[in-house]
Amino acid sequence: MEEYQIDFVVDRGAYAKTLKLPLKRFTLVGATTRAGMLSAPLRERFGIMHHLDYYDEAELKRIVLRSAGVLGVPIDDDAAATIARRSRGTPRIANRLLRRVRDFAEVRADGRVSKPVAEEALGREGVDELGLDRLDRAFLRTIIDQYNGGPVGIAAIAATLTEDAETLEDVVEPYLLKTGFVTRTANGRKATADAYAHLGISGRPQPAQERLL
Repeated sequence: MEEYQIDFVVDRGAYAKTLKLPLKRFTLVGATTRAGMLSAPLRERFGIMHHLDYYDEAELKRIVLRSAGVLGVPIDDDAAATIARRSRGTPRIANRLLRRVRDFAEVRADGRVSKPVAEEALGREGVDELGLDRLDRAFLRTIIDQYNGGPVGIAAIAATLTEDAETLEDVVEPYLLKTGFVTRTANGRKATADAYAHLGISGRPQPAQERLL
């Protein structure tokens, strides 16, 4: 990359020749969510490296209001805040939830998205106050109810939920780790006290060695 050329090998063995194809100067931009899978020499050839983080609620609210304007959806300020709060820090999810709320408002309300309309629509969609959906809550419930709060391996959770382990690791787990509802240990995943509180489950089970005493 640094030399702005590509080497092509022509023929084989003793007759092999290398043709150097010069390139005009260029800027290479790469994006990945799994930088660890890139080789170190490739990563080091990028002069500037940035890390994308989750959006905060105020930023997501602005995105929801703008998207509502593009879609021609009348929406109240507090309704936009409600959608933003449940968007898991991701604009793509905020726009998806906005479209679902819009559909609900057009069928069950007067077409205007108010806070009660947004809350009812998202509730029917299975999205709670913190943005957890049915699969997120099932993940937590499995750890708590089936495995006594953990620790438990991701393969066991996937088998219990009849879901793909990679789906749980890539889609479900990151947000639960960010919110502090799940922790990773050497022995597996554990549900935290915050997860118990969010699901309305009183009291955490004692560790096995304490129950035996």
